Amino acid sequence: MSTSTRFDTKIAVLLREDLEPWQRLNVTAFLVSGLGTQLPDLIGQPYEDADGVPYLPMFRQPVLVFQGAKEVLGAAHERALSRALPRAVFTSDLFATGHDDANRAAVRAVGTSDLDLVGLAVHGPRNAVDKVLKGARMHP
Repeated sequence: MSTSTRFDTKIAVLLREDLEPWQRLNVTAFLVSGLGTQLPDLIGQPYEDADGVPYLPMFRQPVLVFQGAKEVLGAAHERALSRALPRAVFTSDLFATGHDDANRAAVRAVGTSDLDLVGLAVHGPRNAVDKVLKGARMHP
């Protein structure tokens, strides 16, 4: 029996529409990892199969993935900042880095309004996240 739950909050990833398929997957994985580390209430309980093999816990709610043009991503970033929503960013510079320290240095080297965003993850009340994502469409 399946039951559907409507959550008061939303986890959303917005990807720039011109990314290659491997980039979309990579960016999504990196972005949601940031939300999970800073918002522990989003994480459910560990899993276990019928043979007792344990598995790591995951988000308690779905992650919705959207896409949009570079301008849509920039506007969404501004709205997420103005609403002080928990967020993670992925810039185009991160495709050329090889480790976490270099990733942070690449983001730190660029001013907020000049970030070349290719991905944004946000979490917050459903209405607030919906407003942040205005102009984006669901990823196919």
